[in-house]
Amino acid sequence: MTIKIVLADDHRMFREAIRASLLAEGDFAILAEAGSGRETFAALQQAAADILVLDIALPDMSGIDVAQQVSRQYPRIGIVALSGYSDKLFIQEMFKAGAKGYVLKSAATTELLLSIRAVHQGNRFLCNELTGVVLGRFAEQDADGCPPVSVLSPRERQILGLLASGKRAAEIAPALGISIATVEVHRRNIKGKLGVRTTAELTRYAIREGLITA
Repeated sequence: MTIKIVLADDHRMFREAIRASLLAEGDFAILAEAGSGRETFAALQQAAADILVLDIALPDMSGIDVAQQVSRQYPRIGIVALSGYSDKLFIQEMFKAGAKGYVLKSAATTELLLSIRAVHQGNRFLCNELTGVVLGRFAEQDADGCPPVSVLSPRERQILGLLASGKRAAEIAPALGISIATVEVHRRNIKGKLGVRTTAELTRYAIREGLITA
């Protein structure tokens, strides 16, 4: 299935770089590009988009305002915020405005790809670098020093269980119909969210949470 995308960012070179990365995937189609809020709405009127990749800092209006209006006018479109702002306030306001994903511009391209696919499937996505900021990981840690399993997405829990069961990325990827690189990104995100470093720590956590049996 092709995921139809509109890109909204006021930096042309940045849009071109994103466009090239997305088109290289094969299942993404770029319907239009916009450099302002006004251009974004014009593009959405002409294109039946699935996803809007939206910069927060547009020259004529805030990306937060754009997200609010898009959510009202085009509720079926999934919004992925792509921003240079890591402040918790911006993240909260974008999600309140209707965004389903938030990725920093400094994040790896793989995270943007994951966010688009996650939002298209009806899920929320937050890039790994921001997880602790929004979830308040250190405040929510339990007595063992790890946050609750609820901080992980269903897919991450699934992959955690497989990793903790001794499966290698090369085995997990074909079983789930994803690439080895995607498995590795999930592994890194899981470790980041849980604050662990080794597979042994992952295994102990998975056993404790009932994802696998000892």
